[in-house]
Amino acid sequence: MNALDFHFVNRIRYQSQKLGKKTALRYHKDNQWHDISWTDFQTQIDTLSLALLANHIDVQDKIGIFANNMPQWTIADFASLQIRAVTVPIYATNTAQQAQFIIHDADIKILFIGDQTQWDHIITILDQCPQLQRIVAMKDSIQLKDCPIGIHWSDFLAESTQANPLTLTQRLNSKQMDDLFTLIYTSGTTGDPKGVMLDYANLGHQLRVHEQTIDLREDDLSLSFLPFSHIFERGWLAVMIHSGITNCYLEDTNQVRYALTELRPTLMCAVPRLYEKIYTAVLDKVQQTSFFKRGLFFWAINVGKKRLLSQAQQKTISSLLSLQYAIADKLVLSKLRSLLGGRIRIMPSGGARLEPEIALFFHSIGINIKSGYGMTETTASISCWKDGETHFDSIGKLFPEVEVRIGEEDEILVRGNIVMRGYYKNPEATAAAFTTDGFFKTGDAGKLDSEGNLYMTDRIKELMKTSTGKYIAPQRIENLICKDKFIEQIAIIADAKKYVSALVVPCFEALEDYAKQVNIHYQTRLDLIKNTEILKLIEQRIQQHQKELASFEQIKKFTLLPQAFSTALNEITPTLKLKRKVILERYKTQIDAMYRS
Repeated sequence: MNALDFHFVNRIRYQSQKLGKKTALRYHKDNQWHDISWTDFQTQIDTLSLALLANHIDVQDKIGIFANNMPQWTIADFASLQIRAVTVPIYATNTAQQAQFIIHDADIKILFIGDQTQWDHIITILDQCPQLQRIVAMKDSIQLKDCPIGIHWSDFLAESTQANPLTLTQRLNSKQMDDLFTLIYTSGTTGDPKGVMLDYANLGHQLRVHEQTIDLREDDLSLSFLPFSHIFERGWLAVMIHSGITNCYLEDTNQVRYALTELRPTLMCAVPRLYEKIYTAVLDKVQQTSFFKRGLFFWAINVGKKRLLSQAQQKTISSLLSLQYAIADKLVLSKLRSLLGGRIRIMPSGGARLEPEIALFFHSIGINIKSGYGMTETTASISCWKDGETHFDSIGKLFPEVEVRIGEEDEILVRGNIVMRGYYKNPEATAAAFTTDGFFKTGDAGKLDSEGNLYMTDRIKELMKTSTGKYIAPQRIENLICKDKFIEQIAIIADAKKYVSALVVPCFEALEDYAKQVNIHYQTRLDLIKNTEILKLIEQRIQQHQKELASFEQIKKFTLLPQAFSTALNEITPTLKLKRKVILERYKTQIDAMYRS
């Protein structure tokens, strides 16, 4: 095969020609689902490519997209790629200042905007972005507010007639695998974000290895609700397009449950938090049922586990176990799968580590979660669970042609075609990110076992050291505690402290239900979290989850917060990682109070 066969632009055009009137994209608007055929999809991409050329976008110029998931997001992305421009996504939840940094650092010339909120943000920082030539509103409902360089999507598309179609042909014919296809700004927990440079060779390698290792079919239906501004969902979409699979867009993430039952997808990416919420909600509901129903539930789950382990060990499944499974599936397991639509074949999980007991639960009911490990700098996936995997405490086996070495401080080091070219306009950070022999430093500590399973043990840069000299891995503790249905977010405090404490954001929906059940009266959420019974409840839940921790790792004191950590207050990144420095400063008074006695 020619290397250009895996150039992503070629893959888009190949599938559009091959699949014609079949559905490429499906999106939700006006309370119903609408389809875009592969032919129409390609036509819209070509039209927008010509409009960009009419606006004098040159090879490797930067095009920004500041929006939630919608078909226009992908059309703007792919239209930019066709003319050898570089797409720069901006998280839809970013503040005006965060967006301004990326626009300026990436030298963005044209910016596509998805909603009024993002439009209003950009207007406030327009005078700080002199390189911006046009701002395109992707919805007709967006008010341009006399923005001198603002234009609506349809009007921008009309400018396509001003371009010479031969120019598009020339760009298509001159494409190269070492062209950049994107700059993705990593939402660092400290300092300014860095622009990760990824090229078509990086993406082409991922397309090829996913084709080899994951069972994808043209009749699959994939649902996208994670942001395209992150490499996880955007990389998965690229694999879907490469494979000719219909992709469904969900702009409002609050509608996931509805979309699952309405569309009944076979594929969907998710983050561990979704699985955690489903798991705790199911177990909570089961605990409220009769003794018989509880017994039936746990029996069925146990049967599912036995069958799963027999399959993994390639043992013959006995007639008795087959019969038990058929009964368990009909009475319990199929009903649990129906919570996700009932047709899910594969669910990639990324962004954080999935707790082994939760993974085992989902695999036992017949949901094939593909948990893995990757980063923006590695074009997403480094490793992934294989079919029949039962090493649920691992982060999978390495993808083909990926080298991993365990370096100093047990750091996971990666080398291969998936690794980025470097950080945009930041040679110092690029040099610091690599070893002298070209391995990328992930910043994660881990190990490889004799069977080739990769394990992540700690986040090196986030290890905390108490004043007594003990090292604490905060993410491990946070992951344990966040399994609880009453806890939405938690930030561990331990660095240079005499013991571990925590700032806890309760899950107010669950807490308010509990307050009604036990007849606790309150006026505001602040009243609720100060109630002694509520404090006692949270303390009991924390103690329950941290039993397996060493005594020096256990939370000794905690403070409940009345509002969640948010991107708007710069307390978390768009990928929901805690900005610990910001949190330490903002909640200094509450933290100091936990160490006074």
